[in-house]
Amino acid sequence: MPEPTTIHSTFTLERSFPKPPERVFAALSEKAAKRRWFAEGGASHEIVDFDSDFRPGGAERLAVRFKEGTPFPGIMLVHEGRFADIVPNRRIVTASTMDLGDRRISASLVTLELLPTESGCDLICTNQSTFFEGADGPKIREEGWRKLLDRLVANVARPE
Repeated sequence: MPEPTTIHSTFTLERSFPKPPERVFAALSEKAAKRRWFAEGGASHEIVDFDSDFRPGGAERLAVRFKEGTPFPGIMLVHEGRFADIVPNRRIVTASTMDLGDRRISASLVTLELLPTESGCDLICTNQSTFFEGADGPKIREEGWRKLLDRLVANVARPE
């Protein structure tokens, strides 16, 4: 039997916030706030494009170019997605693809759920991905989301 050309992966990550769901939802939905934790903060890349039309059916795009000293100097990494479902202060579902250079490396469905708690809220991130030939793979993608969520926590903790 030939080697599979796709790898399927699902992982779930959780974070707790000492802030109400409305504050966390704002960091997930407001363009400038999302750019801070989702696009910025990487010394390994420069942002070429970031846009987010936050509404059901709206598009999201992040394009970065890797800097010298990285495994892919000068290569573009492009994330493009559509907001499949939005319930204010409760849930965001995004269907997206990722391209490295001129090659599609993955397709994903990401669900972010916000659950109110006595001290703020919990976020549950479920990532369902299909990785294609030459992709970063499940382990690297999960680590990337861990870092993104850590940056989200730090951004939500910033003074208003």
